[in-house]
Amino acid sequence: MTLSSLTVGILLLFALGVPQEAEYERNLKCAHPQCGFSLGSGGVAGQLRPERLIGSFSGTWQGPLRAIFRVPFLGTRAAFRRLSLPLVLLLLLFLSSTAVLADVHPVPLDKNTHSAKCLECHADKAKGKHVHTAVSLGCTSCHEIRVSKDVTRVKLITTTPAALCFTCHADKNPAEIKGLIHKPAVRDCLKCHDPHASDNPDQLLKPLSGGAQENLCLECHSIGEHTPEKGSRHAALDAGCDSCHVIHKTGPSSDLEFIKHLKKDPPALCLDCHDPKDADLVKAHHGQPFEKANCVSCHNPHESAVPKLMQAFVHPPFAEKQCDLCHAPAKDGKVVLTQASSKELCVTCHDAQAKEIETAKVPHPGAMGDCVDCHSPHASSQPGLPRTTRVDICLACHTEQAEELKTKKVLHKPAFQTGCAICHTPHGGENPHLLRDKDVNTLCLQCHGPDAPQPVRLEDQHLIAIFGGKVLLPEDYLQSTPILPLRYGIGHPVEGHPVSNTVDTKTNKPVALNCLSCHQPHASAKPGLLVKDQEANMAFCRTCHTEGTLQFR
Repeated sequence: MTLSSLTVGILLLFALGVPQEAEYERNLKCAHPQCGFSLGSGGVAGQLRPERLIGSFSGTWQGPLRAIFRVPFLGTRAAFRRLSLPLVLLLLLFLSSTAVLADVHPVPLDKNTHSAKCLECHADKAKGKHVHTAVSLGCTSCHEIRVSKDVTRVKLITTTPAALCFTCHADKNPAEIKGLIHKPAVRDCLKCHDPHASDNPDQLLKPLSGGAQENLCLECHSIGEHTPEKGSRHAALDAGCDSCHVIHKTGPSSDLEFIKHLKKDPPALCLDCHDPKDADLVKAHHGQPFEKANCVSCHNPHESAVPKLMQAFVHPPFAEKQCDLCHAPAKDGKVVLTQASSKELCVTCHDAQAKEIETAKVPHPGAMGDCVDCHSPHASSQPGLPRTTRVDICLACHTEQAEELKTKKVLHKPAFQTGCAICHTPHGGENPHLLRDKDVNTLCLQCHGPDAPQPVRLEDQHLIAIFGGKVLLPEDYLQSTPILPLRYGIGHPVEGHPVSNTVDTKTNKPVALNCLSCHQPHASAKPGLLVKDQEANMAFCRTCHTEGTLQFR
């Protein structure tokens, strides 16, 4: 059975009732500029603007949706204002169960046509070095034939290709997997695999080796393609990405093995090719034991702008090959330092950081241990030389935030991608929670405010510096950061709404307000990072604006 777009539009007429233009216009003035939720008087939770709804769907859906809203009654803003989000979702669910989007078959078929008939025209689907085992089960194991009057349509037996794949490959279903999943594997199996046959293992569309035109991985990744003239490139890239990676490998652990989908964790993976007893390697490491070290703490596993695949950020003594400043000759296969402990060794140069730790008004307990608990003494892929990443190094102790990473879907970029030290001072500070500013809003608006100081550009390092040069970020970091449309501290989440302490004009009493009044700083189960994992709707707004009792000036 099929439905035309006009039929669906007529069904909506009965659901929407009579439009009320004046009420819509009142709400439009207070509509959130980004999500389209109406927050004014008389507003209803979950209302959306048609252009935002239509734009959020793929091109396949946009045609039918626009046809619906071309119906004169539904073309009015007031009518659409009455269209609730649940109704839209029910409508699309119903549409997805019909054959509206199925392909029209050029030849009429009986609904019980045997798979052998399909192969008379589609023989190529069963030929290749690697044929999908599902092909041997017959075409109707994945496809179904629908006949309506004189029209034959062929569609998948599920609503999406990924859902079909997971009926057999349940171990690849992201809903059942814990840990970081390769993005195409979340919902787009056909981005990498041919569903029928291929000349490549696992029905991959291309090989996993070769140049940009031949390598499947390089359709998304550009690793190894732009190595500087004086840089270095790992020879393993030519052997193929699968020489180190297992794309579908995931796990609950934060080990590099699972985060990067590796065959093994370093150094075990590296030692499959590199012999730690090789004379050249021993000489390059100045006779220091390295077979149990994490190779990627010093070396980039793909390419580098400098020789020897060195990481982007290198400790100056190490870069200048002044190893004897910190190391004595190894003894019995073990590292020997020139001082009694690593911390005593570090403070011989880093006395300013040692003083900062000792005199901090709000101390950081983690900074009072050995420096190498957090920092790599040689090199790192990130500024500050963290041993792992600027996020994972903190989560090793801050288990509450580590649990949020596992359980919350919406993550604040500084907290779980770029690094905790954007907002917090890692060696101790003057403010509660080690925040870089005592005023929460000043802290948040450093990135999200329209009047924030311009970052200092470090062109030679491809970095920018904020907070007076204390925080280094990738040069494009702020390009994807949303900037709030504030003027004089007013304008978010809707026009006229304050973001800092204000006064209730009805009671003339002060109202404490800052970013944390509405938002969580680290993570949330819902978009917007709203407190208590709440939805961005009128129910949330009414936690303060109970029946219009709270009026700001």
